[in-house]
Amino acid sequence: MLPKWEHGILSSQMRLLSRSTLRDFWRIHHDAERPLRAWIAEIEQGEWRSAVDVKQLYKSASFVGNDRIVFNIGGNKYRLIVMVKYANTEAKRNGIIFVRFIGTHREYDKIDVAKV
Repeated sequence: MLPKWEHGILSSQMRLLSRSTLRDFWRIHHDAERPLRAWIAEIEQGEWRSAVDVKQLYKSASFVGNDRIVFNIGGNKYRLIVMVKYANTEAKRNGIIFVRFIGTHREYDKIDVAKV
């Protein structure tokens, strides 16, 4: 049996990079573990080809430029910023999500979201 890429079939799942950043965060902020694990499970089952796909799943997601998206985590207690490279089936490219920042609102207020 050949792997999916040998058949020219794209996986419908997004790849999450920097997962350890999220794990390190929830080790300090224990109440963030469950919502972050839920977010990870949801994004890994999805296929984001555009911002429209993200908005269908996450109505409160904020698009802040430079391919960055801000998510509210844990009832809006924490902020997660990711950089997204959308899936492109024509180019046979899977989507990739890079974790750029996870933190409290106070920490979030101190950064430039488009540059992290």
